[in-house]
Amino acid sequence: MAARDTGLTATEPASGHLGSVSRPQGPVSEQQGPVSEQHGPVSEQQGSVVVARGVRRSFDGRSVLRDLDFDLRAGEFVALVGRSGSGKSTFLRALAGLDGGVEGSLLVPQRRSVVFQEPRLIPWRRVIDNVKVGQRGAGARQAAQQALAEVGLQAHAGAWPRTLSGGEAQRVALARAMMRAPQLLLLDEPFGALDALTRIRMHVLLRDLWQRHSPAVVLVTHDVDEAILLADRVLVLTDGSFAQEVVIELPAPRRRSDPAFMALRSALLARLGVEDDAPAPAQPADVPGGSG
Repeated sequence: MAARDTGLTATEPASGHLGSVSRPQGPVSEQQGPVSEQHGPVSEQQGSVVVARGVRRSFDGRSVLRDLDFDLRAGEFVALVGRSGSGKSTFLRALAGLDGGVEGSLLVPQRRSVVFQEPRLIPWRRVIDNVKVGQRGAGARQAAQQALAEVGLQAHAGAWPRTLSGGEAQRVALARAMMRAPQLLLLDEPFGALDALTRIRMHVLLRDLWQRHSPAVVLVTHDVDEAILLADRVLVLTDGSFAQEVVIELPAPRRRSDPAFMALRSALLARLGVEDDAPAPAQPADVPGGSG
């Protein structure tokens, strides 16, 4: 997916552009009090499904989000990385409408889905009923079956959640999220509890679902490799502020063994205060669809 002008300054031309984040230009709703959340179609002026201005959040007097400005275009995939406590999940919860204590101005679409690190399946409902939970109408069951087919679990429609592996349960969570045809898909470390091989398979599946349905995606992750493999842009959060943006322009398929990939990885790890003194290990598979 081609990089777009988002009001963020990129300073180093390369396979990925690294730069400091500048505040987007244009009118900003500066207001006190709880976040002003608006729903609607994609902004024609900004071409964005998400427009955040001056988003703030504090806990016990400690600022966790500091006047964040953020734009997300239709169909764009953005990854948020940062140390624990940097504000990644807090910002994602604000986008999801799950935090009533957020201040600022926020434009988000009504059709949003969230996938958490835990699948959060209802144990007394079968897989297909978990997928269509909250959905009514004559076509709900058929839509749930289609969603399960897209994640390769159509044969498990009648299974109980307790019989699923961790990866299968997370596939059900993805199917449930995608059944709602979201304009905005929010992912809070959805693969963090999975083993390495399952994570790779989930990366391939997620990218396939994204390319097929074209939601805008915000992924919170601690895994720098995961961010580079999947995203159009990577934003680094430090102490509640966007400290750096990386525009990923690697060709398809993206490979961890690519020198440009390793350079991006080293730069991001350095920004996070982690020394990368060895090349990335060989992987049994990588994401086949590299540049969106």
